[in-house]
Amino acid sequence: MSTNITPQDLEKIVPQAEDFLPLLGTDYVELYVGNAKQAAYYYQTAWGFEPVAYAGLETGRKDSVSYVMQQDKIRFVLTSPLQADGAINKHINAHGDGVKVVALWVDDATKSYEETVKRGAKPYLEPKVEEDKHGRVVFSGIHTYGETVHVFVERKNYNGAFLPGYVPINPSYKTTSVGLKFIDHMVGNVGWNEMNKWCEFYANVMGFAQLVSFDDKDISTEYTALMSKVMSNGNGRIKFPINEPAEGRKKSQIEEYIDFYNGAGVQHMALATDNIIETVDALQQRGVEFLTVPASYYDTVLDRVGEIDEDLAPLKELGILIDRDEEGYLLQIFTKPVLDRPTMFFEIIQRKGAQSFGKGNFKALFEAIEREQEQRGTL
Repeated sequence: MSTNITPQDLEKIVPQAEDFLPLLGTDYVELYVGNAKQAAYYYQTAWGFEPVAYAGLETGRKDSVSYVMQQDKIRFVLTSPLQADGAINKHINAHGDGVKVVALWVDDATKSYEETVKRGAKPYLEPKVEEDKHGRVVFSGIHTYGETVHVFVERKNYNGAFLPGYVPINPSYKTTSVGLKFIDHMVGNVGWNEMNKWCEFYANVMGFAQLVSFDDKDISTEYTALMSKVMSNGNGRIKFPINEPAEGRKKSQIEEYIDFYNGAGVQHMALATDNIIETVDALQQRGVEFLTVPASYYDTVLDRVGEIDEDLAPLKELGILIDRDEEGYLLQIFTKPVLDRPTMFFEIIQRKGAQSFGKGNFKALFEAIEREQEQRGTL
């Protein structure tokens, strides 16, 4: 799950990351949802994910059902309960649909568990082995912010469709990929004064290094503000920005998220593409709604970012933002919340050398979010 970072880049951006926890990439992201069948249809039809595996009553699972949706190297698992009460029901009742598991692909799940727990991680899942005719998988897991967990997945001795207990599915209804490639980064929202605590968790427990930090002077508007730090693992394949609220005249998007999610959780996933114009055009045609910035943003953007390969006209038409750092530039756009609660959303990103996160777009982006908050009556 490469993010096209060279070894030379890595030496510059994560010099202090320890590699006691080598991570190969994001294995999957599991969302607890109210209706997995209908959620699967949404991600297939609107987002171009294909159902590749399934577990439920037909496979002998009695308490829940899961659909595995895949596009290139991105894999979502959509899980719903089949009975009243239980942990999944509690999670959905408290948070609405949302991310429960951020699964990390590792060579040794037992060692990953031991290394993180001895450094202070709260255990979630002791190492266990599951097997079927396609081989064996080792799992383990730890708690992180809110009710989010990391599961370590060791699958080097497995060649099935997904994991033991799942069967492959190949539905007659096919959709076309929109060109999404991999998860570029995944953002967590935490409560007041909790950002440093969780950044220290990723540094001390998982060996991550801080790539960059933004304070309320970087990320603020007339009304709201937030703080953010970006943590990265040793090879740069896993990047977790952590956001917390900051004092402002009105309620920030982070406060709104925490109010409706009832605590800390995954705010958004940034999905990478090699052609953001084609990807966003396809998503808009399929009904995905994006935040918009004023047309005046494009009057001066090239003065700020310099020459780019793309024609500005389609970027303006689609509402795609542009920013530049020392390594190059990036193109990005953010959806409106994809759930009824104003919690989780997606970012689409194309990197043209840049390794940053669009600092130059923060003000325009956050003003767009505030316009949405005002409509919801939550600003």
